[in-house]
Amino acid sequence: MAQTAEHSTLARPLISAMPARRTLAVLAGSLLIAACAHVSVPLFFTPVPITLQPFAVVLLGLLMGPGLGAATCAAYLLEGALGLPVFTPQGPGGLLQIFGPTGGYLMSYPAAAALAGLLARMRSPQTLWSTLAGATASNLLILTSGACWLALAKQMSAATVAHIAVLPFLGEDAVKVVLATLIAWGWRRSRVDRTHTPGRS
Repeated sequence: MAQTAEHSTLARPLISAMPARRTLAVLAGSLLIAACAHVSVPLFFTPVPITLQPFAVVLLGLLMGPGLGAATCAAYLLEGALGLPVFTPQGPGGLLQIFGPTGGYLMSYPAAAALAGLLARMRSPQTLWSTLAGATASNLLILTSGACWLALAKQMSAATVAHIAVLPFLGEDAVKVVLATLIAWGWRRSRVDRTHTPGRS
């Protein structure tokens, strides 16, 4: 009994530190998305700018897993809804941007991060191809959600929205997917190598 109580006492600092670490991870991740949102290039033929937000969302989903990745994106949306300058500077900010013509991209972020993390970890051990599959599916979800929302908001035909919100972004989205995959895979491999290095517990 005394030994159990001692173990419980020793475990308390560790248990209390875990939520703190997760909270810091969520905040840091939301700041990464915000920073990537401000790397934004407006295009004259579409209300959708080129940004690094999808790259950040996919990467965080791959690195953090489905639950924490989705929570990070939800925190990012909450920050934006409260009026913090975390969205792309081309929009009005706040709820107007979330529910505006490009809001479909934003609202897909929690689900997209969760999908990336879920598919990447379906194989055990996780492989490069499962990581790539998660990144690809996540990015396609963002692209599809954004295009569908834009079509409804602007009353556009499927052909029109494809030409202004899908086709122009396929090339740069492919680069983001590959880059996020390589970073996440490299990070995972480095952690596995450190774990199996002789002399490490």
